Amino acid sequence: MRRALLAASLLAAATPGAAQSLADYDYENLAFRGVGLDAGYLWANKIRDTHQYGVRLDLGYLGPGVRIVPTLTYWSSEFTRAELDRLAERMNQQAGTVFIRGSDLEPIQWSDLSLSIDGIFVWNTPLRVLTFIGVGGGLHALNGQGSAVDDTFVEDLLDSITAGVNALAGLEFEPIHRFRFYAEGRYTALNSIQYLTARGGLQIMFYPDEGALGAVVAPPPLRGEDR
Repeated sequence: MRRALLAASLLAAATPGAAQSLADYDYENLAFRGVGLDAGYLWANKIRDTHQYGVRLDLGYLGPGVRIVPTLTYWSSEFTRAELDRLAERMNQQAGTVFIRGSDLEPIQWSDLSLSIDGIFVWNTPLRVLTFIGVGGGLHALNGQGSAVDDTFVEDLLDSITAGVNALAGLEFEPIHRFRFYAEGRYTALNSIQYLTARGGLQIMFYPDEGALGAVVAPPPLRGEDR
């Protein structure tokens, strides 16, 4: 967690308009502010396009304009025919045969349950819409299964817990006090797969009593309320 917060601090310090010093960033400033549910669509290099579902927490501001957002996401899909052909070729090389074809392996299901922590730099607009960009990292629990590969070395290759990195950008709009709609585009890269997602959701905000801290670390409020 502290490493993720440090990465967010470095991002903020390198962003125009951010604080002049890393001393302005402190994880003790964080506080639970809201929770959101979202759904989206995913495009990847090895699996068929599929839906993704997520839950995100708003932990408030690490420093001026820099918010920390943990996200839990899940997707599940089948391998493309091209990827099945590559797996079949690898199995043939391993077994010393040429009898396995990609169609013989179909279908193989692959899923991912991931927990990421993102540091995002947030700023307001004249339209009272928050926009943001950010980076982050997380752990991914990948699980593969299929009748042709169960209990084989291929299943061992597909089942793993691995790290990944994220780059994201999006916006938030608050039409009703404490209810925010958000939309986000995200690129995620792992050793075994890379994918792009577009998703949107609804977040419920719980504003803590921030006192002077809110004025120091938060961007201008969406609706102009005095905090």
